[in-house]
Amino acid sequence: MSAVKSRPAANPTNRFHDVGVTYEDGEGPPPANVKLIEDQSRSILAHNDSPDVGFSHSVNPYRGCLHACCYCFARPSHEYLDMGAGTDFDTKIVVKPHAAELLREAFDKPSWKGELVMFSGVTDCYQAVESQLELTKQCLEVCLEYRNPVAIITKSALIERDLDLIVELHKQAGVHLSMSIAWVDPKLARALEPWAPAPERRFKVIEKFAASGVPVGVMCAPIMPGLNDDQMVRVLERAKAAGAQTAGWVLLRLPGAVATVFEERVREALPLAADKIMHLIRETRGGEKLYDPRWHKRGRGEGVYAQTIATMFETTVKRLGLNGGDDRYQPQQPTRFARPEKLKSQLSLF
Repeated sequence: MSAVKSRPAANPTNRFHDVGVTYEDGEGPPPANVKLIEDQSRSILAHNDSPDVGFSHSVNPYRGCLHACCYCFARPSHEYLDMGAGTDFDTKIVVKPHAAELLREAFDKPSWKGELVMFSGVTDCYQAVESQLELTKQCLEVCLEYRNPVAIITKSALIERDLDLIVELHKQAGVHLSMSIAWVDPKLARALEPWAPAPERRFKVIEKFAASGVPVGVMCAPIMPGLNDDQMVRVLERAKAAGAQTAGWVLLRLPGAVATVFEERVREALPLAADKIMHLIRETRGGEKLYDPRWHKRGRGEGVYAQTIATMFETTVKRLGLNGGDDRYQPQQPTRFARPEKLKSQLSLF
């Protein structure tokens, strides 16, 4: 492969617009030009009934993501907000300022039974704006207050700020942390996920949380045929050495405008390999398409190449003694969830 370089992807036309904004070469919002947009939603818990996801409830304090990963499957969600799936998604971040308050209200409803909550199901809950806004931290404090079990998936080393909180939350309710790492090659990582922490930094996060007694794993996501599938074994080995107990993987998903953002970035960063990469992606999607939205197919693909990736993952996690099953997001049973007034009543007995 040739040398790689990175720059923000162009902004594909929003399919809900008659006319979309396009950028000339070298234009577009720079990384520092970030706009925060308040979301006044009246709820924070999202319910998911997809049979191939592994969790039912999630909290997303942010929409859009400063990591600017060109492959992010959530990019088309910005189109529903009257924005684009490219640089808009990277720099126009929708924030939910009342997230903790809304989560507390959800936990107080009689229908809530203390199910596991995933942070986050869509965009990274520890992206850079969290360092100032602390919306994720506030929500985790609510989870601790109610002893509600939690799973967290992130690319960000910012999560180390909340180490003590997460350790205590694990003791009181149960936590599982997954670090999303698709590479060991820092140059490729910088080209395709330009503002996310380097892979080696993320392995350090695994090491730190594992040493603190928090169950932690690695999510090899996404696996991109012809681009990083040859690095998956090394990611798993490095994660195991850092203390990971679990592992998962998801095949590259390119719904809607994501395909445009991804292909542009690949062709710029790896012009000589781009045709082969796009061909192999299609090979895992029936030979012609770049994406298949069917459950159980969207995250795994089909065909010989996709099965080779699956076999390589399964063989490696077995060799390393990692748990690669779908139960890695399941909390300790029974749930220790309890509303604060009940907890106070229990403590008054002693």
